[in-house]
Amino acid sequence: MKFSEKWQSAFDQRDRAAFQDLIVDGFCYVRHQSGGEITKEEMINIWTSDGPRPVRRDYRVVYENDDILVTHSFMEFPRGSREAVMVVMLVKNGKLIRMETGATSLSS
Repeated sequence: MKFSEKWQSAFDQRDRAAFQDLIVDGFCYVRHQSGGEITKEEMINIWTSDGPRPVRRDYRVVYENDDILVTHSFMEFPRGSREAVMVVMLVKNGKLIRMETGATSLSS
């Protein structure tokens, strides 16, 4: 099974155990808004929380191989803003080591 398929399943199910298995301990997420970094545990908490989260529309894989996954989607956030989001995930030995996003606001 491709990494993208495993990732999509974990995201859709808010599956903490699957995320733990898919992400290395030294994982780093770089926030496009600030350049700040978020750790593995912080991101898993965000992705698996029961609270409101953005709605992802028109999700697609732009490119994938054993080392990288690039996706694009349109995100609608709980506060009403919308963004076009490009995500780049660096993968090593089938596990996510780094993630970075770039986004364009679609809100007026």
